[in-house]
Amino acid sequence: MPRSLLLAACVAALALIAGPSLADDGTLRVMTFNVRLPMASDGPERWEARRDLFVRTIREQHPDVVGTQELYKEQGDYVVSKLPEYTWFGMGRKGDDGDEHMGVFYRRDKLRVLQSGNFWLSDTPDVPGSITWGNEYPRMVTWARFQTKDGRRFVLYDTHLPYREQDEAIRERCATLILKRLGKLPANEPFVLTGDFNTGPESKAHAMLTQHLQDAWLVSPRRSGPHKTYHDFTGKPDRRIDWILMRGFGVEDVRTVTTHDGKLYPSDHFPVVADLRWTKSP
Repeated sequence: MPRSLLLAACVAALALIAGPSLADDGTLRVMTFNVRLPMASDGPERWEARRDLFVRTIREQHPDVVGTQELYKEQGDYVVSKLPEYTWFGMGRKGDDGDEHMGVFYRRDKLRVLQSGNFWLSDTPDVPGSITWGNEYPRMVTWARFQTKDGRRFVLYDTHLPYREQDEAIRERCATLILKRLGKLPANEPFVLTGDFNTGPESKAHAMLTQHLQDAWLVSPRRSGPHKTYHDFTGKPDRRIDWILMRGFGVEDVRTVTTHDGKLYPSDHFPVVADLRWTKSP
């Protein structure tokens, strides 16, 4: 075989092994994953015990972009040290690196960040660390406008809403502010919202958001894994509080990922992964 044909055959074989790139097939693989902050009191489920399983879960799913919650800087830095094809960004909810981040990871070979920032779910959203509405902790959104290798653009918001039962009205105010910010984006711009919403799909907050966005789990033609996501390290989830919402995309597949090693899980939440497809050509 001539060298030129042999080289072409090798390149084609490598492409098949690696799989189609985002630019080649027009899809975007999105993951939402509550990491569970590093707590020594978690004992056998502490971060040091499960961090390599967490890394393995991401490696096996190979998402293009991941919205995380409860991420501390040491956790984000550890993940990218083991998965150098990814990088991450985010700010702690108090405005520095000393607390929980809405860390966003992305494949540096597939996506480029054009703009990014943060806003807080409060009466003063541009004031880092601001708390109003009776929130126990600052709540926020980390966002970015991404561009793919073939020129497609989309915006991603990542958030973590308050968790107490009495916080339902606050979660609704959070949803209102997120929708207000969404309303400032170009109406035809593809958009993804990832998060731990700490409430179920029967809630008013979900109804408010899905008036403008689609819930990937509900509209996907293919679903796998349990529909509930929070399991408190038991593997037996009791609530679907982790969602991927979007517009400007179709959904090909969505799954709840239950990777574990015996009784050890990578987090107290199952991550959710959705394969999205642009509805318009670049």
